[in-house]
Amino acid sequence: MEGQAPDPARLRISDDDRHKVAEVLRQAAGEGRIDLDELDQRLEATYQAKTYGELVPITADLPTAAAAKNVAPRPQPTMPVGAAPSHASSISVMSDTKRLGQWQVGSAHAAFSLMGSVTLDLREAAFETREVVINANAIMGEVTVIVNAHTAVVIDGFGVMGEYSEQRSKVPAQVTADSPVVRLRGMALMGAVHVQRKGPPGRSSRRQVGWR
Repeated sequence: MEGQAPDPARLRISDDDRHKVAEVLRQAAGEGRIDLDELDQRLEATYQAKTYGELVPITADLPTAAAAKNVAPRPQPTMPVGAAPSHASSISVMSDTKRLGQWQVGSAHAAFSLMGSVTLDLREAAFETREVVINANAIMGEVTVIVNAHTAVVIDGFGVMGEYSEQRSKVPAQVTADSPVVRLRGMALMGAVHVQRKGPPGRSSRRQVGWR
């Protein structure tokens, strides 16, 4: 239909897109997430893919819960683990999905937005492990992750005609060697995945950093 937005899943991919996915697969194999046979199969599918609809599913299950192996459990002090609802995934399709307040985060969480918005506020969440891997993917949509001043952030994802980045902090970082770690992986296709550091909920961030 004339004037209708193109289906991003049917858009043609470039060699650079294939190379980015191949690098994600090689890293996953190096970390033991997939074996060498799976690596070969997925690499073959990657280089044979012609559209984003064929490319995205190849890494849809990475990373798995194994991302937090060798990390000792370290619940956040805000509440005991098990005292709040636990969510393994957050999905938005032409809608808004928000995880706010006190909730329980496992070693891995999947966030997917298709022409919608997902917000994960981790400032009052309880972490089951010191490192949490968020597999965040956005297609013509947005995923926003909010952390507190004491949380370390690692961005491993990438954008394809989109943006995958850490935004300017609203409060100064206070990260130490014992800080919890939030690692973002995935892809933003014609969309955005952002993570931002903010102060406690309900408190003015402008006042904390001395803005006027």
